[in-house]
Amino acid sequence: MTPRRRLVVGISGATGAQYALRLLGLARTQDVETHLVISPSGVLNIRHELGLERAAVHALADHVYSPRDVGATLASGSFATAGMVVVPCSMRTLAAVAHGLSDNLITRAADVTLKERRRLVLMVRETPFNLAHLRNMTSVTEMGGIIFPPLPAFYIRPATLDDMIDHTVCRVLDLFDIHVPGPRWEGMDHSLDT
Repeated sequence: MTPRRRLVVGISGATGAQYALRLLGLARTQDVETHLVISPSGVLNIRHELGLERAAVHALADHVYSPRDVGATLASGSFATAGMVVVPCSMRTLAAVAHGLSDNLITRAADVTLKERRRLVLMVRETPFNLAHLRNMTSVTEMGGIIFPPLPAFYIRPATLDDMIDHTVCRVLDLFDIHVPGPRWEGMDHSLDT
């Protein structure tokens, strides 16, 4: 029997908690084992944006860890995973990852992901960017991470906010070879040419 793929999911205190919930839900449809860590600011943001308590989000994951538990399995490279996504990723979390500050389980798991040369995706949420943000994104990219701001794609002609969220989350999951049915670029519709 083939073991289930493991995906580490961090939720930090930036806006965009809905992306995290949708990602956890879609990963479950693909039989992906999710390992979740939510920062205290992430919990506050989930309450504010979605009106949900921590337990509702925990129910979407297979395994849940305290951000203070730096001795958890996620803190070791011997715990094999497909990689990690931080969704959403605050500028504080980005800075900690960029500078190797493993001061909580999210940033330690991200550091482990990078050192083991696994896929790390940071869905950064801030605008506009200042120079420190840009330098930190460059630093993470140079270490092998992927910076993925959740920007809406209008070429899919979304009818709802859920359509835009689903498209973004499907593209992120694609980066881990987790393929969920969803809208894809099919090329230009030349029937509209005059």
